[in-house]
Amino acid sequence: MASCVFCDIVAGSVPAFKVVDSPDGVGFLDTRPVFKGHVLLVPRAHVVTLPELPVSDLPGFFGLVQRVSAAVPAALGAQGTFVANNNIVSQSVAHLHFHVVPRTKGDGLRGFFWPRHKYESDEEAASFASRIAKELG
Repeated sequence: MASCVFCDIVAGSVPAFKVVDSPDGVGFLDTRPVFKGHVLLVPRAHVVTLPELPVSDLPGFFGLVQRVSAAVPAALGAQGTFVANNNIVSQSVAHLHFHVVPRTKGDGLRGFFWPRHKYESDEEAASFASRIAKELG
């Protein structure tokens, strides 16, 4: 297998602004966020699509997705989240990942047009990651 950037993030050999690192998966900020605080959640094991995730891993991994989808609005003052997954088509990294995007009414997100909002600096990104991690406890 060619190198997988998400596997490298899980292993700690590629830096990321992690919000959670647990046996069930790893969550980190998207480097090209739809909105600031946009988190990607990946299982620790390399699987490409949701159908490949072992059934035994579903409760823990989706429990993590659920926890992060509750923590993001609480940490950032958003009204809710958009949670999404692509399998193959539009999957920019071939490692299963879920997007948890903070949402606020009137934020401009329409359908599947995803504008991108860059962080001003690594310090700003670290601040968003820290706030979400703190909410996760």
